[in-house]
Amino acid sequence: MHNFDYHAPASLDAAVSLLSEKEDGKIVAGGMTLLPTLKQRLAAPSDLIDLAGLSDLRGVRREGDEIVVGAMTCHADVAASDVVKSAIPALAALAGVIGDPAVRHRGTIGGSLANSDPAADYPGAVMGLNGVIVTNKRRIAADDYFVGLFETALERDEIITSVRFPVPERAAYQKFRHPASGYAVVGVMVAKFGANVRVGVTGAGPHAFRVPAMEAALVKSFTADAIKDVKVNAGDMLSDIHCSGEYRAHLVNVLARRAVAAA
Repeated sequence: MHNFDYHAPASLDAAVSLLSEKEDGKIVAGGMTLLPTLKQRLAAPSDLIDLAGLSDLRGVRREGDEIVVGAMTCHADVAASDVVKSAIPALAALAGVIGDPAVRHRGTIGGSLANSDPAADYPGAVMGLNGVIVTNKRRIAADDYFVGLFETALERDEIITSVRFPVPERAAYQKFRHPASGYAVVGVMVAKFGANVRVGVTGAGPHAFRVPAMEAALVKSFTADAIKDVKVNAGDMLSDIHCSGEYRAHLVNVLARRAVAAA
């Protein structure tokens, strides 16, 4: 592990100031990705800025027709939240299958979305549920947030403070889970908002994305059969040692149909 300076700011403003001032400062939320990267000497930040002391960034609440999840809320707390389970049970279920118990009790929603791992679960939830990422500077719609592989619309001095999820009429998440890591080989969140439907996919491509053809078909008929012939382009999917792009494209359709049936 390379040398670095450690900071534990007492406020969000202090954290933002440190992030702006330091040459190559990095935010630590749960540390589920950053710490292993440091141990392997694959990253050498000048400073680590730990958000663990910012209690106002934790917690879940309902505001009107939205569920608001603080950025430092761990996955286990989202999964166990009565507020989430009553309003968006699909989101609670998704949080409950992230990684393993150790990861769920340390990893945070803000850290997951800031890292934007292509196989993480929360990006699929944000995309499928039409979530909004709130930072110290602005609100970013899900459709504008994911830019590329491990790349988001966040600016250098921007810190996620919360995530807002509109409450859908119905929703469900289905995941083909990697047996060792628990990551999503493919995960699909389907959500119905009145006359609108969103299909958010994670794990399959370089970043979370939607499937407009499926959404259009489900608007006409919210049934699994309505999308059985809708395909995604295998050339746009990831291909690695776990499975090919063609198989991931196949899984998108299978899991989307299962999600519709479950919803």
